[in-house]
Amino acid sequence: MSEPAAVPRERFSEMYAASAPPWDIGRPQGKFVEAAARLSGSILDAGCGTGENALFFASRGHAVTGLDFLEAPIASARRKAEERGIVAKFRVGDALKLEESSEQFDNAMDSGLFHVFTDEDRARYVRGLTKIVRPGGRVMLMCFSDKTPGDQGPRRVTEAELRAAFAKGWEIETLEPARFETRPEARQGMFAGEDPWAWFFVARRTG
Repeated sequence: MSEPAAVPRERFSEMYAASAPPWDIGRPQGKFVEAAARLSGSILDAGCGTGENALFFASRGHAVTGLDFLEAPIASARRKAEERGIVAKFRVGDALKLEESSEQFDNAMDSGLFHVFTDEDRARYVRGLTKIVRPGGRVMLMCFSDKTPGDQGPRRVTEAELRAAFAKGWEIETLEPARFETRPEARQGMFAGEDPWAWFFVARRTG
């Protein structure tokens, strides 16, 4: 079986231009809220979209930088930060180039980015996370799970694939089933009336 192709950049641009994408629910994902106390210090939000998760953590006093490869969601995130009086940084950038960055953060989070990558890009992305997260820091991640039936939405990820991706330089603390909260129209039209299954994952950088 051939490896699924990466979602074209243009497709994401179209989704933001047409309406709010399925994942843009106007609030942080509940699993990140529940686990918020596990992160301390600065945070990089890779693939931040319009910034709801980043703004939530910034409102708790974290120094947060949101990164996305599209201008439109970054502009929206900046507007939200200004309207809500929350201090957070948002910039356009490529999460596949984290290896080239000189920045470091105490933690990184990822809500719905890991699963869009090909196998090769996935490995590159994790190498970048390993470089930018300080030893002892954490990655908090949610990605699509192979428990979601059908083929609507992004590529599914297995538990074994997640474990393999973070086998070097990371200690997995949490890997559990969860649900991605999605917009009602996506839940009905794409996922048979249920929020799709996800993996909720936390790993600590060991060295």
